[in-house]
Amino acid sequence: MLNVHRLIDRISIYLPVILMGVLALGTYWLLRTAPLPGTPDTAKPETHDADYFMQKFSIKTFDATGHLKTELQGQELRHFPDTDTLEIDKVYLRSYDEAGTLTTSTGDHGLSNGDGSEVQLIGNAMVVRDASVNKTGVAQPRLTLQSDFLHAITDTERVKTHLPVRITRGRDQFTADRMDYDNLSHVVELQGRVHGVLTPATAP
Repeated sequence: MLNVHRLIDRISIYLPVILMGVLALGTYWLLRTAPLPGTPDTAKPETHDADYFMQKFSIKTFDATGHLKTELQGQELRHFPDTDTLEIDKVYLRSYDEAGTLTTSTGDHGLSNGDGSEVQLIGNAMVVRDASVNKTGVAQPRLTLQSDFLHAITDTERVKTHLPVRITRGRDQFTADRMDYDNLSHVVELQGRVHGVLTPATAP
C-alpha cells in the first residue's frame, strides 16, 4: 500500500529544481523592453493586438564568467501592450544551475505577465531535470514533471496545476489530479486521485 506521506516527503526534497526550471522561463519578460519601430500614438486606444513579435528566435543569457545560463527558443513570440503580456508558441527552454545541472522546460504555449512574476506553460507542459550529484556527493536521479498546464508564481515561489500531473523521479512515479507546491515551506499538496509507485533502492 502506498505511503502517501513518505512519498510527499521524498518528492518535496527534489521539486525545487523543477521550480527553478519553470521560473527561468520568466527571463523572457526582458523582451518587453525591446525598442519598437516608429513612435507610438498615445492618443489611440489600446486594442488586443501585438505591437511586436519575433519568429524562430533564440535568446541566451550568460553568467558573469561567460557560461550559458539559459536559452529560450520558440516558434513565435508576441507582446500585447493592452495587457502587458507575452505569448510564445512552441516554448523550449534550457537552464543550468550553479552545479551545471540541466533543466529543460517545454510546452505548446508559454504565457507571462509583464514583470515575469507569473509564468504559465500550456499544452504538453514538461519540465525535466537531468540526473546529477549534489554537493554531498549523493546521486540525484532524473526528475520529470508532466501536465497540460503548469503555473509558476515567482513572488510566492509556488507552482500549481489544476490538471492531472505526473512526476517521475528515477524509477519512482506518482500521479494526482491537482498539485500545489510551495517552495518556501517545501510542502507539496496533491489532490484528487493520488497514486504512486516507489521502487526499492537496488542493493550495492
